[in-house]
Amino acid sequence: MTSDAHGTEIRTLAELQGITGQPIAPALAKERDHLVDVHRAWLAASRFLLLATSGRDGTCDVSPKGDPAGFVHVVDDRTVAIPERPGNGRVDGWRNVLENPHVGVILLVPGRNDTLRINGRARLVRDAPYFDELAVKGRRPLLACEVAIDQIYFHCPKAFLRSELWATTSWPAPDALPSTAQLAKRLARPDEPLERIEEYYGAGYAARLY
Repeated sequence: MTSDAHGTEIRTLAELQGITGQPIAPALAKERDHLVDVHRAWLAASRFLLLATSGRDGTCDVSPKGDPAGFVHVVDDRTVAIPERPGNGRVDGWRNVLENPHVGVILLVPGRNDTLRINGRARLVRDAPYFDELAVKGRRPLLACEVAIDQIYFHCPKAFLRSELWATTSWPAPDALPSTAQLAKRLARPDEPLERIEEYYGAGYAARLY
């Protein structure tokens, strides 16, 4: 270990495991390299995920993806597909996938403290036979990210229990932080009137999701 003004840095696996300990046997036993029935059931219920990617130069991105429950399509026992909808065009994660196929996915189910994790290798497809099944409100996805599964396992609920994420009594008041429009005014659209930005993010915003 090395120390500086910011703290004591951990530099080796031995140092790390001296603090965290070795993984317990069940944590290793739960891992699979293909889907089983409980994984499929979770995918059918999940409506939100986080997709982690990294570019060739190590630049990282974690992107949220959400749709109606079951939006992640099961291609086969070793492959799932994540649809892409209209967005702002940054596509940071997809640019990373073009350079480095290794991705990590965490799938959430509202109210559940467990999560399903998938690590694998991704590719982008502009069309596939299953695209019609991914249509929402009659709109097919722009593309899909197919993930070939290397590891899949359920993650324990400790993080959600510690954070009380689903406990509404622990949530901040809706106006405790700046609104979406106020954030955009501050950081992305400083020259636009706030009223115009609020109109953009108003009732019509949801109608433009697909």
